[in-house]
Amino acid sequence: MRMMDRKLIQKLVADYNPEEIRVGVLGSHSALEIGYGAKQEGLETVVVCQEGRDRTYTKYYKNLFDHMLLLDKFSDVVNGENQDRLRELNTIFVPNRSFSVYVGYDNIEEQFSVPILGNRYILRSEERNVAKNQYYLLEKAGIRTPKTFRSPQEIDRLVIVKVPEKKRRMERAFFYASTPEEFERKAEERIEKGIIDREDLDEAVIEEYVIGAKFNANYFWSPITGEIDFLGFDRRIQTNLDGVLDLPAEEQLEARIPSQNIEIGHMGATMRESQLEKIFEAGEKFVEVCKKEYPPGIIGLFALQGAITKDLEFCVFDVSPRIPGCPCVEPTSPYMKYKYGKEIGPGRRVAMEIKQAVKKSRLEDIVT
Repeated sequence: MRMMDRKLIQKLVADYNPEEIRVGVLGSHSALEIGYGAKQEGLETVVVCQEGRDRTYTKYYKNLFDHMLLLDKFSDVVNGENQDRLRELNTIFVPNRSFSVYVGYDNIEEQFSVPILGNRYILRSEERNVAKNQYYLLEKAGIRTPKTFRSPQEIDRLVIVKVPEKKRRMERAFFYASTPEEFERKAEERIEKGIIDREDLDEAVIEEYVIGAKFNANYFWSPITGEIDFLGFDRRIQTNLDGVLDLPAEEQLEARIPSQNIEIGHMGATMRESQLEKIFEAGEKFVEVCKKEYPPGIIGLFALQGAITKDLEFCVFDVSPRIPGCPCVEPTSPYMKYKYGKEIGPGRRVAMEIKQAVKKSRLEDIVT
């Protein structure tokens, strides 16, 4: 595999016109947040859209985007003429989850020669079937994680099982079990209903279910300042889990509806002030281990998704090594206001970093 040479990317960004830097994003997941944040800081924007999935960006919120690339499919962004256009526009591209899923890690690492704000090489760690994955990084960082089980036969407590959905591979079908027998029964139910494939069970993640209050902690690491910013917390709204939980307990038991944890929305949250230090410490530990394992380390936005246990420990069970899809953070979180004197969301923090890098002639330090 031919990895994209960071020196090449740094040379490309060094040739950009610093007066005409634009912020680029794939038109999905968190593109509106990136577009709005760039506009708040007076930067022009570029959105890459897929035909048939573009009206959110080309019609309803076209005010957020100055330039648009409308492609037959997202993965066409690696085609030469599209990359040429992005570079002509002096684009610094911000990776989101859809970029990873639809363009693909190999294309991002080997073919996409457009400067990315962030570490393109760490995006792959989000997948649990790679060597230096998120579990590896969390363990190396000394951050508490749930116990994992190598096979259903090892289950000795309540677990959550994460399996790719049969029809939508980027989504995971979750179910819960407390014994090997319950695992087999619930897996069979989902296979019969066409939710999962039997073959995917071999790759399923079986993880201790952490009883606690769930918090997704959203951060920004700046190579320019050498500091971590805490943008705030969000919590997930999930289907069909939320609908099942809305039923009275008796009806839940009678209906026997297989629950799925498909993320459909977010809501903001705050945490008791006395517990914030451990949230910062977890973020700082993660930053430090990424410098060693994925040089140059985390750049920009990332999130640690976890729960606070009854012992007030922060247990992390998921990592987003790129912009999280939580536009609720800016209007619901006070934490950036405490530092900067104004509300700052993920998109604006990205734009602030780009402007600061331009001002200090350090664009090369924030891209890979």
